[in-house]
Amino acid sequence: MHVPDGFLDIPTSVATGAVAVAAVAIALPRARKEAVDDRKAPMVGIVATLIFAVQMINFPVGAGTSGHLMGGALAAVLVGPATGVLCLTVVLIVQAFLFADGGLTALGTNITLIGVVTVVVGWWVFRGVVVLAPRRTWAVPFGASLGAFISVPVAAGVFAALFTIGGTVAVPAGTVFAAMVGWHAVIGVGEAVITALVVSAVVATRPDLVYGMRFVRVPAARASEGATV
Repeated sequence: MHVPDGFLDIPTSVATGAVAVAAVAIALPRARKEAVDDRKAPMVGIVATLIFAVQMINFPVGAGTSGHLMGGALAAVLVGPATGVLCLTVVLIVQAFLFADGGLTALGTNITLIGVVTVVVGWWVFRGVVVLAPRRTWAVPFGASLGAFISVPVAAGVFAALFTIGGTVAVPAGTVFAAMVGWHAVIGVGEAVITALVVSAVVATRPDLVYGMRFVRVPAARASEGATV
């Protein structure tokens, strides 16, 4: 979903840039609270690297935009929503400056859509699942996958709304909406599967490193099993 330069007008790009800056400013102090254990620091780097890799696989979805896995829900569940926002922001900045993946003037838009919307939506869907099944470990990968599935087309829909407000390309807004939401609903299925597999693997081996596990009330012995692996 990397938005190119010139796809949205200047006022819309400035507005999304302001949203991105505000989101990062809010995430910074909260991320410090999420990283309560020094052992989890390497996890942040691993998550950022994984998301960077999967986001580099792009394919066109029409109307001048591209589609790829986003990783917002995955990052939120593994390292926390605030840290997830920061991870994705760093990834998007590196992609924009070093790989020309997404426009520089659209960097705020891309951070807002991929680094904020997907994380926030994915996280709260996950939290809803955990509230309904607070004593079930399977709620963590299931909630993460459901959050991933829903967050992707939601982010695409937000982009379509932004295009309706400030699009500069001679493409009907309805065409952009259908292409983006339709294709990203399909992408959401793939993202849900990958998210479920990755989160399940980490929960099975090192549940103590999964931020989302702190919201599941499992016996202490089970929660610490992975720490001795």
